[in-house]
Amino acid sequence: MQAFLSLGIGYLMGSVNSAALVGRRKQVDLSQTGTGNLGATNTMVTFGWSAGVFVMLFDILKSFLAGKLAQYLFPTLRIAGMLACIGAMLGHCFPIFLHFKGGKGLAAFGGLVCYYNLLFVPIILLAALALMVLLDCGVAFPLLVSVLFPLMVWLFGGSLPEILTAVAAGALLFLLHWDNLKKAMAGAESMKVRGFLKKRLFGK
Repeated sequence: MQAFLSLGIGYLMGSVNSAALVGRRKQVDLSQTGTGNLGATNTMVTFGWSAGVFVMLFDILKSFLAGKLAQYLFPTLRIAGMLACIGAMLGHCFPIFLHFKGGKGLAAFGGLVCYYNLLFVPIILLAALALMVLLDCGVAFPLLVSVLFPLMVWLFGGSLPEILTAVAAGALLFLLHWDNLKKAMAGAESMKVRGFLKKRLFGK
């Protein structure tokens, strides 16, 4: 029961979609713009860095806080916080308030990483960014993260329930980006990373 309640808490918190709120304020329906995803990347591409960073931080924080809240409410369930973060991923991707159409869950997954161990963040972030730029492929980031996080939980001595929960979260993130992977493999990657960064950083 505590596991289901943890997932439910995370789902409700994750369903609060900051990208939709930003789009509403700017009178633009992000679900009908760009990639159609209600997440940080589409917000950044559509409205610029500041809006994208705001959405990313909001989505990380809602997942992180869901984890903290669930662990506080259910201290005897060691993975309550991790389950709540997974619930936040599901809520972000399939928000009950937006007809179950949201984002891809990467930032919410980032909230899980932050919740579990902040020391993991720079390692995973730098490795994923490097691979993304090296391959010039945006989908490389979430795919590497989905594998690297459960691997690090295992390497750093996580318990079996923690490892299995991390694997489940990574598998969920991988599946959520499966369509993007198929597009990349077919040569139809929607965002070339180097060109995007060059344009945003140098205006070229």
